[in-house]
Amino acid sequence: MIEPQGPLPPEVYWRRRLVAGVGAVVAIVVVILLIVWLSGGSDSTPDSKNAAAKSSTEPAAPSAAVQSAPPSSEAPSGGGEHGQGGDPSATPSAPAPAPAQQSDAPAADAGAPGCSDQSLSVVLYTDKPTYTVGDQPVFTIVTTNGGLAACSRDVGKAAQNVIVRTLDGSRTLWSAQDCAPDKGVNIQVLAPGQQVTDTITWSGTTSNPGCTKKRVQVAAGGYQATAKLAERESAPITFNFVAPAQAPAQQ
Repeated sequence: MIEPQGPLPPEVYWRRRLVAGVGAVVAIVVVILLIVWLSGGSDSTPDSKNAAAKSSTEPAAPSAAVQSAPPSSEAPSGGGEHGQGGDPSATPSAPAPAPAQQSDAPAADAGAPGCSDQSLSVVLYTDKPTYTVGDQPVFTIVTTNGGLAACSRDVGKAAQNVIVRTLDGSRTLWSAQDCAPDKGVNIQVLAPGQQVTDTITWSGTTSNPGCTKKRVQVAAGGYQATAKLAERESAPITFNFVAPAQAPAQQ
């Protein structure tokens, strides 16, 4: 090794050489590390790009919930005769609900309470005061809401009745509900003072409950009749039957 020469002591020159040598070694190491880092980064870049491209082109995996769902056991349903896209012979998973049965009676207003017997007025009329034996009297029943508020009530044939008695009222001769009771229901919402009118025709013959006895034409004379709507009864009215006029005797 060359001995340092100069005006300064030799130790100074040795220290300068040591510092320079260490600096050179550090610079060489830094350059090597830089080269290695750059070469490694350039090699990994294509892989990274390829991996990114691959991940972007792969379809998304189905979710766990979809993969784990069991296949449906229900038969496909469709419209039309057998359903569009479904098996015509497949049995549906549940039977179709039966259509709701409709009542013949009109529904009463849900907001109107039922009419009490005390709030109703029932009046009976005949189409004429006197009939000939063999005629068929027509009775008219007029039901009026005498209350102060609207209410609902069945005023159909099933709730009505007309009863014919002897003039003194001691014996019943006929009732509209004996032989051919009408089961018609007619629920009406009656405003205060509103009237409902209906008619019942009598054959002019006797009857009994169940119509088990022979029916007989009533004789000439006076009779009374009353009408009922459920338990509400009208005042009695009177009418007459007279014998048919006899043809004049031929001479």
